[in-house]
Amino acid sequence: MSEIKIRNAHINDAERLLEIYSYYVINTAITFEYDVPTLSEFQNRMRRIMEKYPYIVVEKDGIIQGYSYAGAFVGRAAYDWSCETTIYLDRNARKLGLGRKLYEALETELKKMGILNLYACIAYPETEDKYLNRNSAQFHEHLGFVKVGEFHKCGYKFGRWYDMIWMEKIIGEHKAHQPKIRYYPELRNQL
Repeated sequence: MSEIKIRNAHINDAERLLEIYSYYVINTAITFEYDVPTLSEFQNRMRRIMEKYPYIVVEKDGIIQGYSYAGAFVGRAAYDWSCETTIYLDRNARKLGLGRKLYEALETELKKMGILNLYACIAYPETEDKYLNRNSAQFHEHLGFVKVGEFHKCGYKFGRWYDMIWMEKIIGEHKAHQPKIRYYPELRNQL
């Protein structure tokens, strides 16, 4: 039986995470990034995210199979209770339930912070092709996200135009006097 473990990411995980991500940059329109970032750039991205938000990994039998993190939604103070979520799984680890476990763990950590609204920005094809299908939108829908917006032909990759959709999930109560969120480093040892 396989051992599944979810834990906080560490900077020394960056090489494996970049290996997972690079597949999507090179072979898919799931990310609109054209070039694989350097290890140093990827580590810097991780550090910036971990200053405020959770960045977690899922391991199967001791090998990282995917990662998920949250980031600022827009970046202005009034949006502090909202965040953008991201997930990437090793291309051979899809359809095993690891994505659900990872996102559920991320959601739990975000609730502890006081986050109320989750947003996912998803590349979306008008017509599915070899670079992009609708699986990501369907995955988010199964987890309770709903589509709240669509931008048409806003991403160009592999000589094709792709749409982008925004999906939203409300995970907390919106109050007239909302308590401030807590930065994740204060909570990190609790995962």
